[in-house]
Amino acid sequence: MLAEEHRIGLNFYYLLDVAKLVITGERMIEQILPELYRMEIPLPGSPLKAVNSYLIKGEGRFLIIDTGMKREECQEAMFAALKELNVDLRKTDFFITHLHADHLGLVALMATNNAKVYFSRMEAQIINRNSGEEDRLEDTSRYFISHGYPEDVLKLSVASHPGRRYGLRQHIDFSIVKEGDKIDVGDYSFQCIETPGHSPCHMCLYEPDKKLLLSGDHILADITPNISYWGELENPLKKYLTNLDKVYPLDVSLTLPGHRSLIKDHRKRIGELKAHHQDRVKEVLFALESGAKTAYQVAPYIKWDIKASSWEQFPAAQKWFAFGETLAHLIYMEKEGMVQEKKEGNRILFHLA
Repeated sequence: MLAEEHRIGLNFYYLLDVAKLVITGERMIEQILPELYRMEIPLPGSPLKAVNSYLIKGEGRFLIIDTGMKREECQEAMFAALKELNVDLRKTDFFITHLHADHLGLVALMATNNAKVYFSRMEAQIINRNSGEEDRLEDTSRYFISHGYPEDVLKLSVASHPGRRYGLRQHIDFSIVKEGDKIDVGDYSFQCIETPGHSPCHMCLYEPDKKLLLSGDHILADITPNISYWGELENPLKKYLTNLDKVYPLDVSLTLPGHRSLIKDHRKRIGELKAHHQDRVKEVLFALESGAKTAYQVAPYIKWDIKASSWEQFPAAQKWFAFGETLAHLIYMEKEGMVQEKKEGNRILFHLA
C-alpha cells in the first residue's frame, strides 16, 4: 500500500468540513442491527445508482465491507458517513466481496498501514497482476471481437468502462481468505463463502447465529446480477446458478446485498433469479430460430432494463455488460447441448443444436 495515500486519506477524514458534504435524496446511513450499519455510496451516472457499504463496530476495531469507486463523489460520501459514525480508519479493516470497481476502488485510499484487507486469492492475483484492469480489458476485448463486437464500438466501451476509469490502480497487500475462513468483529462472527459467477471468485459472508448473509452482488433484490464472460471460469452462468443453490439452504433471516434493497426471503429471491436466467435462455433460442448469429447479433433480442430506444442507442459501457451476459448465456447453452458454435473466418457464430 502507498503510505502517501494513507496520509491523504487520514487527513481528508480528520479535516473534513461536514457542511460541504450534505447528501440529498435518500438517507445515506441506516442502522440495520446493533453495531451494523449500511452506508449508501452514490454511483453517479450508473444504473446501479449506489453501492451498499456495510460497517460493523467492534470493541476497538471496525470492519468495512465494500467501498465504492475511486471517484470524488464516492470518496466524499464515504468519509462523511465515517465521520458521522465516529469511525477511526487507523482501527479499521476491510472485506471486499469481489473485484468490481464499485466495491473495491476506494480501498487503497482508506486502508492504513496496519489494516487488513480481506480478499479472495484469485481476485487478489488478478488485481495485483500488472495493473489488473488494463490487462483484463485487453484480453477480454480480443475475445469479444471474435464474437462479433465491432472494434469501433469496443473502443468506446473500453474508454467508458468503470473499471478503467474508477478502479483500483495500486498494489495492495491483501489478507487472503478462502471458503470456511472466519472473520470476527465485535459480536459478529462471519464465515467466508466462495460464490463464483458474478466474478471469478466472488465471496459472501454468513453469520449463522444472527442468520445474516452479506451477499455482495451474488443475490440482489431489485435488479439481477450481471453474469458475464470471465476467462477464469469455463462456464460463468453455470457457476453462478450452482452457487445460488449453494447458499439456498442457509438459515437466513436477512440478506444484505451490494446494491438496492435488503432481502428478507433469500430463497424466494433465488428462485426468481433462476427463473430470470431461464427466460434469457428462451430469448436466445428465439434469436437463433432465424439462423446462426454471433453473440453481438443475439444481444439485441434480449430484454434489457436500460433506458435506450434500441440496441444501437445503448450507452457504450452498458453495451459491454449486456454483450458479456449474452455471451455467458451462449456458453452455458453450448455446454448444455442447446446450441452449437462454429467458426466462420475470424468470427464465432452460434446456431441451434
